[in-house]
This record gives sequence, C-alpha cells and structure tokens, in this order.
Amino acid sequence: MPDETIPPFQERPPWFGADLQTLRNVLCGVPPDPPGGERLLLPLPDGEKLAARLDRPLDLRPLPLVVLVHGLAGSEASRNTVATARHLVGRGWPVLRLNLRGSGPSLPTAPGHYHAGRTADLANALRALPSDLVRHGLVLVGHSLGANLVLKFMGEPGTGEGGHGAPVLAAVAVSTPLDLAATSARMMSRRNLVYHRYMLGAMKREALAPGAGLTAAERAAVAAARTVFEFDDRFIAPRFGYRDAPDYYESNAAKNFLAGIRAPTLIIHALDDPWIPAACYDAIDWEALPSIETRLVPQGGHLGFHGRGSPIPWHDRVTAAWLERRISPEAKDELPPGAP
Repeated sequence: MPDETIPPFQERPPWFGADLQTLRNVLCGVPPDPPGGERLLLPLPDGEKLAARLDRPLDLRPLPLVVLVHGLAGSEASRNTVATARHLVGRGWPVLRLNLRGSGPSLPTAPGHYHAGRTADLANALRALPSDLVRHGLVLVGHSLGANLVLKFMGEPGTGEGGHGAPVLAAVAVSTPLDLAATSARMMSRRNLVYHRYMLGAMKREALAPGAGLTAAERAAVAAARTVFEFDDRFIAPRFGYRDAPDYYESNAAKNFLAGIRAPTLIIHALDDPWIPAACYDAIDWEALPSIETRLVPQGGHLGFHGRGSPIPWHDRVTAAWLERRISPEAKDELPPGAP
C-alpha cells in the first residue's frame, strides 16, 4: 500500500536520467554528520570488533534502533549512509551505522573482508549491542550490497523477532542487487565502463589497504583483477570457500532468500538503475511474498531518488514514512489484534 503522505517519485532538475541521479551522490559531496554521535565497538566471536557510529535524536521516543548497513566499498561516511542517518535521526529514530569487516573505522579492529552474504557478522554485531539500545527492538536498513546482506539475513531461517538472537522487527532495502550474477555482468557492460573502472578501483583500494590482513597470494590476486568478476572469482570466492564467482553469486543472492522473509520488509528500487538490470525485479512474483512491500519506480538511478518537492532523497522519505506507519508505537496502537 503506497504511503499517501509521500508523492510518487519525479526527477528534479538538473538531475534528469539514471546516470545523473546516480552521479549526484559523488558530485555533491557528503552532508555533515548529525551532531554528537558515539563510537561503538561490537565484539565478534573471533575476537575482532566491528566499529559503528550511534546517533540519537534529541527527543527520545520509545522507538526501535535503526541499524544502517552501507554498500560496496562504503562505510559510515558514505554520502547515502550519512543522508539516511540524518533524516531518520531528525524524525526521532536512533540510528547505528555499522561498518562491515575491513570497512572504514572497522579496518583497525576487524581487518578481514566482508561479502554480499556474510550475515554471520551482522548477526553477531546485533547480538553484541548493549541491551538498552535494543529494548524497543531493531530495524535493519541496507543500501545496495548492504541491502542484499539485509534481505539475505531477513530470509534466513530463524530471523525475525527474537531470531538470530536479536529482536529484528522489520527491514528496508534500497537499490538491492537481487541477482548478483546479473548485476556483475551489467556492471561490466560497455555502457557502464566508467562506473566499472571506478568501482573496481574502490574495491581494490579497500582490499589492499594497509592492515587489511590479506595473504601475499590474495594481494596478488586483487592487484591482478581486471574486472569485478575476476575480483570475486579470484579473491572473494576462494577466501570464503566458494568454488568460483558464479557459486558465490548464487549462494548469496537476495533473490534466493525472499521467500523466507517473515518480518515486514520494504524494498525500494528504481527500474532504470544503471547497475542492476530491471529484469532482476520483473522476474519476482511479488504478490507471492506477503511480508514484502515494494516501491518499484521507473526512475531514480542507483541510490539516487533526487526528486521534486524536497532536497531529502525520496527513498529516505519513503523509508521514514513506512517505518512510522508499520513500526512506531503509534502505528502499532492503530493495528487490529493479530495484525503483522
């Protein structure tokens, strides 16, 4: 059911077209963090710790903690991550920006590497959260690769309220590469040559950063990779026990976990996303997935959604409105008995 308070997405000038919608995130820089903020180090079973930034609203309401997961080669400082945190904190939600293993502030304390389906780290980080932060429950929000991670997590057995040892009430996924193999192929297409070069360079810099904990053979494999497929085939797949890149893609693609999702979940995506083929979304029978709501719109680019009516990205406004309707205490009071 669409949120009547949020008008349908319409591009705003000068950000016309999928590429300008996508590139605005690079061209316009990163907004400032919300004031204050706390550094948390969340212990993992292997002794390492994931770094996270916690931002609390000034008006403390009994709302769940939003755990925000960044995309490929990103961190808590990524433009989209900061923008989403700013908007949700401004709407009264406490927000924790989680840095995946080897990313940004997590590199010194968890110097390994993440991948699109490494949900064990997410589960362990959620279990490690202080009890006062989770007393009202948790909501997961993921961007791009982080969205794939969130949807896989939500669809795995035992996830949901109390599942994975954490009270996860709901999730939102934005610009998800539902089919990792198709997304990799699309990224390597001729029309995405510039994007591919940019992303491969960012992936290599992240993987080869000082202290990243790679073996000499892994460093050589990363350095020699000429495509994102080769990066995944020669580094990610063998590092995590997959036969090859196709095995890694199929084992971790969110499309294969949607049917297992039981908690309320919102998926937001632009069908003109230059990185993710629209066919990935057209292939899903969304009506057969009762726990999932979708906002699939013709335009918006990849994590763009720079629309008319507000400087705040449309996907952030939709996310906040949906959470307020489905998850806030006020919304729960309005639901009939037994409603999800």
